[in-house]
Amino acid sequence: MRLITILWALLIATGTLAQNFPARPVHVVVPFPPGGGADALGRLLGPKLASRWGQQVIVENKPGASGHIGADFVAQSPPDGYTLLMSSTASLTQKNVDQFAPVSLVSAAAYVVTANPRVAAANIGELIALARANPAKLTFGSSGVGAASHLSAELFKSMAQVDLLHVPYKGTGQALTDLLAGQVDLLFAPSQTVLSHVKAGKLKALAVTGAQRSATLPDVPTVAESGLPGYQAVGWFGLLAPAATPQAIVKKLSADVNSVLAQADTRAKMQAMGADPGGNTPEEFGSFIREDQAKWSKLMREAGIKEPE
Repeated sequence: MRLITILWALLIATGTLAQNFPARPVHVVVPFPPGGGADALGRLLGPKLASRWGQQVIVENKPGASGHIGADFVAQSPPDGYTLLMSSTASLTQKNVDQFAPVSLVSAAAYVVTANPRVAAANIGELIALARANPAKLTFGSSGVGAASHLSAELFKSMAQVDLLHVPYKGTGQALTDLLAGQVDLLFAPSQTVLSHVKAGKLKALAVTGAQRSATLPDVPTVAESGLPGYQAVGWFGLLAPAATPQAIVKKLSADVNSVLAQADTRAKMQAMGADPGGNTPEEFGSFIREDQAKWSKLMREAGIKEPE
């Protein structure tokens, strides 16, 4: 009877804690430098959540080690919901995924196969031919080993049977700077990172990596329809909390994030950036992450790519 009383008291206390959450500023850690997809989405959602909560939401960049420096910081933070991770494919591996509680998927969308204008290819078929004629000469940037910008290109290499040279950066923003300068040839990038440069004619969009064309770039074909049947890759961004965060707080965080993602102006801003709005339950997001990891872990094993430490 005493145990039941204690458990009931704890349950009531946790529920009350969740109802009063947040009572102070919330920190959202972006594990990449400014200028990338995770950073853009974090800074879009921050003010919206701050308005909903009546508390400041502070977005902090903690880049390095393919997103693992920022991820480790969040994993080791107090599990109280006040320190969150704006994660992507790169931030999580089979080694650290259990250190986090999934909150909500923010966006999952196809990437854009983007080229510097000096690359002598106007489509995927021409890019494959160029790469085969110049093995290991064409370079592609990424936001780090194990990132979607890296693995989507590795999948392309494997299926097209071409040899491209990988140049990893600390974040997509840095890779984009070098792509614009012609220091690298290609970048498989989130739409929100490259869309404005494509529309300005500073970069070429050769294809999108999804199963269907993007509503943001309707005239750009998919990789599959333009020279590589069966190819498909999606990049995602989502919020995570430290693993031991009380479920009541995780569910409140998820509900509030989903509410913001459902707002018409939020959706319009995300779509203008080239990001497809997400939104799901912690359980659904957890299943999504497990399926995504299984796909990319298989590719990494087959390609001999080591997960970041």
